[in-house]
Amino acid sequence: MSENNMIETSSTQKTGRKPKWLRVKLPVGKEYLKVREVVDQHKLHTICESGNCPNMGECWGHGTATFMILGNVCTRACSFCAVATGRPPEYDEAEPERVANAIKRMGVKHAVITSVNRDELKDRGAEIWYQTVVKIKEYSPDTTIETLIPDVKGTWDALIRMISARQEIVSHNLETVERLYRRVRPQAKYYRSLEQIKRTKEYGKRTKSGIMVGLGETDEEVFKTMDDLAAHGCDVMTIGQYLQPTRLHHEVIKFVHPDKFAMYKEEGLRRGLKYVESGPLVRSSYHAEKHL
Repeated sequence: MSENNMIETSSTQKTGRKPKWLRVKLPVGKEYLKVREVVDQHKLHTICESGNCPNMGECWGHGTATFMILGNVCTRACSFCAVATGRPPEYDEAEPERVANAIKRMGVKHAVITSVNRDELKDRGAEIWYQTVVKIKEYSPDTTIETLIPDVKGTWDALIRMISARQEIVSHNLETVERLYRRVRPQAKYYRSLEQIKRTKEYGKRTKSGIMVGLGETDEEVFKTMDDLAAHGCDVMTIGQYLQPTRLHHEVIKFVHPDKFAMYKEEGLRRGLKYVESGPLVRSSYHAEKHL
């Protein structure tokens, strides 16, 4: 990284301004409006909106969206996440069919499905997960599917039900390095999430995970996370810049320069990961179709 880049990164942290490489276009265009219409008409939730994703304009402009099932209220209170926290309402048993209808109408070639954590449910929402994938395959047989699943808290029967439909790839994010879990993911456990990835791989699924950087981690901690993922059977890793949703959330400790993201990609591949998507605006579902 050049001296000028180091100065720019430092100064933006002090002023709170985002550096130039994090600037994105506002969502506009015919395809964006088409996705907006389908999402509203079918009364669906998307992580694009609930998570304040910076890529929403680009992805929706290409006719793709990441659908969020089981409501938009999460039982967890992670300090990085913009999704609402609280006691979720009853889930909608008709939701799988509505999601499948929307995906068929949009002509989606690769669908990404995620959800909030539903820790209050005995099966962690596994049956709705299973039915959603089944319905999508029924309505759109040629559509490939990635399921970005939550932490099942060691309820391994629920995990098997979630992943036993015909989705092509199963993702579960570590989100950050081990040392920062208590502050960033207080209700999660680093090695439990690794075990979940391992069991998913042993079941025969293509596996994926992701982290955010800029939360205070060191390069050595990022490298250890790569090693841990590779050792637990993770195929694909995503690395992106953490952006603070509100002043009440975890602060941005550092804006990481694109040169370092390029270095992370090379290092991840060198350490045994099969595919690494690394960049400031990378999110779990960004360019997800390439991860197959």
